[in-house]
Amino acid sequence: MSTCVTLGMLTRPQADRLKAAGLDYYSHNVDTSPEFYGRIITTRTLQDRLETLGHVRAAGIKVCCGGIVGMGETVDDRLGMLLLLAGMDPHPESVPLNLWAEVAGTPVMATAETPDPIGFVRLVAVARILLPRSVLRLSAGRQTMSDELQALCVLAGANSIFLGDVLLTTANPGLDRDARLLAKLGLRAVTGGLAPAAA
Repeated sequence: MSTCVTLGMLTRPQADRLKAAGLDYYSHNVDTSPEFYGRIITTRTLQDRLETLGHVRAAGIKVCCGGIVGMGETVDDRLGMLLLLAGMDPHPESVPLNLWAEVAGTPVMATAETPDPIGFVRLVAVARILLPRSVLRLSAGRQTMSDELQALCVLAGANSIFLGDVLLTTANPGLDRDARLLAKLGLRAVTGGLAPAAA
């Protein structure tokens, strides 16, 4: 079993303490492109996030870093987020691709717009090309995705899903629905991703 936490901004000594405690992965998303970042986040800068990721890397902890689509960003912003991730050396070991989940009362709701499903599949495909060794995770927002859309995302290169909603701050499909989906796709859950059911 691998450990992964999300604790916000870190200093290098804090990252070192987490490594000494046995942490495997640190989850810290860039969320969107550098150009769109300031329109959705004002409590910390993108550079603050990148510095935390640098501390995590320097401490020898694997990186889980992705973003959210559907907040009102353009297709160019989505590609800009992927280019930001692809510019990291090494690439994040884990890349969550989240769909914005409606949360009443949040400022993002004023600009949020659900991406075109085929556009999201294309985003997954581009992520697979740009981040060939990263585990691409379909994460938040799957409760609004049809089985067919999730299947297309897997065919485009997604090789992991978050099972259940324990690890997320918004709802995700129940374990029963996910079990039926994986069975239809001939897949099974393994540590860190998905594998053919017969394997």
